[in-house]
Amino acid sequence: MMFCAALLTSAAASAQSDPVIMTVNGEPVLKSEFEYSYNKNNSEGVIDKKTVKEYVDLFVNYKLKVAAALDAKYDTLQSFKDEFAMYRDQQVKPMLVTNEDVEAEARKIYDQTVEQIGPDGLIQTAHILIRANQQATQAEWDAAKVRIDSVYKALKAGADFAELATKVSQDPGSARQGGLLPFLQRGQLVKEYEDAAFALKPGEMSGVVQSPYGYHIILMKERKMLEPFEFHHDAILRFIEQQNMREQIADQKVKKLVEQSNGSLTESRLMEQKADELSSNDLELKYLIREYHDGLLLYEISNRLVWDKASKDEAGLANFFKKNKKKYAWDEPRFKGMAYHVKEQGQVKAVANCVKKLSFDKWAEALRTTFNGDSIIRIRVEKGIFKKGDNAVIDSIIFKKDTTVNHLRDYPIDAAYGKLLKKGPEDYTDVRALVVADYQEQLEKEWVADLRRKYTWEVDEEVLKTVSEGSSNPNGK
Repeated sequence: MMFCAALLTSAAASAQSDPVIMTVNGEPVLKSEFEYSYNKNNSEGVIDKKTVKEYVDLFVNYKLKVAAALDAKYDTLQSFKDEFAMYRDQQVKPMLVTNEDVEAEARKIYDQTVEQIGPDGLIQTAHILIRANQQATQAEWDAAKVRIDSVYKALKAGADFAELATKVSQDPGSARQGGLLPFLQRGQLVKEYEDAAFALKPGEMSGVVQSPYGYHIILMKERKMLEPFEFHHDAILRFIEQQNMREQIADQKVKKLVEQSNGSLTESRLMEQKADELSSNDLELKYLIREYHDGLLLYEISNRLVWDKASKDEAGLANFFKKNKKKYAWDEPRFKGMAYHVKEQGQVKAVANCVKKLSFDKWAEALRTTFNGDSIIRIRVEKGIFKKGDNAVIDSIIFKKDTTVNHLRDYPIDAAYGKLLKKGPEDYTDVRALVVADYQEQLEKEWVADLRRKYTWEVDEEVLKTVSEGSSNPNGK
């Protein structure tokens, strides 16, 4: 009994701290979710910030659309499942990686490096190179040999290695460092250089060594084994972060957990479980995942019922334009046509005749096939709906403005063809982008009104008054 009483007390405390702020289509929405959404979308820097009261309507509409998408079973589409799983896993996978996992990967990298280096350890050498590559003639090789021999004699006579390397070595990268190369292991050098270098002791200098790059003189600076793991620990951790290896570590961990389940789990099911586990203790993650889920549903249903529908409904667009034609009236005339540039005077009339019986949207294809159908460009055209100032040729010929026209090279004759629209567009296609946007807005309003009639929703005004502004973190951090 005492245990049951404790549970009831805990549940009551939770309900008080995070009460239901609204119910949409029978689904309760907690205050913390609303606060998360409100503060995230009304943070500092947002231009069109809403008050809590203003945001309620937007949030209710959002939830109603998601309810409609669920009723339409868009969440059962494989495309939705795949995309949602991808977004969810991008958030959850990094959270599966613990400090112990990163340490284990660091140790693994170190052990693999030790194995690669092998018993011969690392060497640091300096060298002087006189180049003669494999494509060089024998005479060039002979000349290089003469030069390296003279360098070798100078070194044997006491010349400073670093000073001489800086002056004569033809390996510019190391020459700037007095011939010094970084610490290297076997397999990182050409065989001829490597065999000679690894045979040296610290302080020893080789004779003349030939490699595919030319002739070298090698000075052994230092030999060592790789330092202990603790010495390289921090550098390996930086390497892991720089290479974004946490994702790789997470993938390995997920694979291992699936294998350890002995067939009872798939990767998809495991990630679903982990998302639920982590979300139960992290409201911000919970609402972020829900935001991905509902956002994808919202995009799918909005695209089908509003955005894509409006852009493809030509009859609807035409009818909408007809009813709202005054809205698109212009404050100054527009020229619907083209400015074009031709090589010969006779082509001016030919271009006009080509399009005069065609609808505006067919002009471009007709001109291309008639005049520029092969590899030769015979005319240049700018087609569209122009206002004063848009095009110098149109300004000069149609609007009779005193303006400078820069004639195109090889197309010295400028002309214009079309019609002057004084009051406004004659067809919705003249302002298609504007009409589509307005038609979409109308469909959106009609859809929302229908959803508000179809589904039940209720807001607790008292809980709404307690909403805090200024932090998008529902965990209170």
